[in-house]
Amino acid sequence: MEEKQEKIKKPKNSLKFQKDKDQEPVRGIFRFKEVPGGTMGFYFAKYKGEHPKLYRLKDGEVYTLPRGVARHLNNDCWYPVHSHTVDADGKPVHKVSEKKHRCFFQSLEFVDPEEFETGESNIVLAQNV
Repeated sequence: MEEKQEKIKKPKNSLKFQKDKDQEPVRGIFRFKEVPGGTMGFYFAKYKGEHPKLYRLKDGEVYTLPRGVARHLNNDCWYPVHSHTVDADGKPVHKVSEKKHRCFFQSLEFVDPEEFETGESNIVLAQNV
């Protein structure tokens, strides 16, 4: 007689784990590639039952945002660039040739934010001689 083994869900796969992780605050700089110096406003809610929250972010400003919002800015704010070509049989072919990202959130988790405010950089380049 065989015993049935129950599958135990790993916490990382649980909705609660993902929701908690998406709520963790992250600090970074908002970069608005589409309108440099401009402000972008959007509503964001990812999970069922959440009320959409309005975010207004200005290019070049430092913000502390929930990780889920930062991920949204980096992964979901793009539009497709289409291209039209002809295949070997002479038939027209339409495809998405690239993704143009409108904006991104540059993390300051491992970078000193004051480095950006003064314009100074402690980066040293090394080359083969």
